[in-house]
Amino acid sequence: MKLRTASLLLLFSFAATMASAQAKADAAIAEAVQNLRRAMLDGDSVALKRITSANLSYGHSSGQIDDKKIFVDKLSTGKSDFVTMELSEQTIAVSGKVAIVRHLLHGTTNDGGKPGEVHLRVMLVFQKEGKYWKLLARQAVKI
Repeated sequence: MKLRTASLLLLFSFAATMASAQAKADAAIAEAVQNLRRAMLDGDSVALKRITSANLSYGHSSGQIDDKKIFVDKLSTGKSDFVTMELSEQTIAVSGKVAIVRHLLHGTTNDGGKPGEVHLRVMLVFQKEGKYWKLLARQAVKI
C-alpha cells in the first residue's frame, strides 16, 4: 500500500511539474508574440532582428515569401507599415523546442504611404534558440 501511495505521489508530482513547465513555455511564447507585434508596429529593426531566427521564412497572404533581411527592411523603412494590429483567438502548441501559434490578425496599414486594412489568419512557428523563442516561420491567409 505504501509503495502504491508513493508511486501515486510521484506521478502527481511529475504531472504538476510538467504542467508548470508547459505554462511557463506558453507564457514565454505569448510574450514573444507580443514583442513581435510591438516591433512590427514600431518598425524597430533592432527588436525585429532580435526576435527572428536567421532562417526566417515569412509568408504573406499574397503568396510572397521574405527572408529575415527583407522582412526587417520592409518594416523598418515603411514599405510595410502596420498602423494598428489586433490579435485574437490565439492558440499556442508547444512540442519540445518548437511552438506553433495561430491567431486572427486585424489591422490597418500604410504601406509605402498607401492606407489599407488587413484581415488574416496567421500561423507562426517559433523555435527556442538558447533561452529565447525566435520566429522561424510565418504564413498568413486572407479571411
